[in-house]
Amino acid sequence: MRVVLLGAPGSGKGTQAQKLVARYGMPQISTGDLLREAVSEGSVLGKKASMAMDAGELVADEIVLGMIRERLDRQDPAGFVLDGFPRNETQAGALEGLLETIGQPLDCAVLMDVDFEILMQRLTGRRSCPQCGRVYNVYFSPPQQTDVCDHCGGRLEQRTDDNEATIRNRLEVYESRTRPLIGFYARRDLLQIVDAEGDIDEVFERLISALEHLRKSGSA
Repeated sequence: MRVVLLGAPGSGKGTQAQKLVARYGMPQISTGDLLREAVSEGSVLGKKASMAMDAGELVADEIVLGMIRERLDRQDPAGFVLDGFPRNETQAGALEGLLETIGQPLDCAVLMDVDFEILMQRLTGRRSCPQCGRVYNVYFSPPQQTDVCDHCGGRLEQRTDDNEATIRNRLEVYESRTRPLIGFYARRDLLQIVDAEGDIDEVFERLISALEHLRKSGSA
């Protein structure tokens, strides 16, 4: 099964992608991981990406697509789950062309759907312990004592970019640039919408239900 996961920051798509990997044995293709790997290996595409990043520029779509193609050339029979790409309709069109060229068209694009205010709480409520690495959320999984780690007693911290203004801006950028992908995939009858609110395992069961329905219907 070949799947693209869509969703705003805080929607949990990265977590669900990892659970899909464990369930189906399909590889998670993360563009962030591909970039880091290519730069570390010093490949031709990695060097081009490194030059762009060193200059403070976005890595060009053709470079990212090249990395995705190299990864897909490994021919994983279980398919793949793509996380972090595409981010806009231009990229989606380019990805569609690439996948058709290599004979691996998408089976579906899954939108992890979460209410805006819940996204705000998930992201602004994050707190982490610098001593042991435990992560909490003041709204959904708070520590027993405010700002104190239950595990080691360390003082919990909030990332500087987890403030409300920054998070709201990130979500607004998503709405304007990435959310139009919903229409792109809906027009191709590839879109599946999954309620991504609630417990991680509950969300995963909804995701599995949607994918298994596709399998049984012969669409994947």
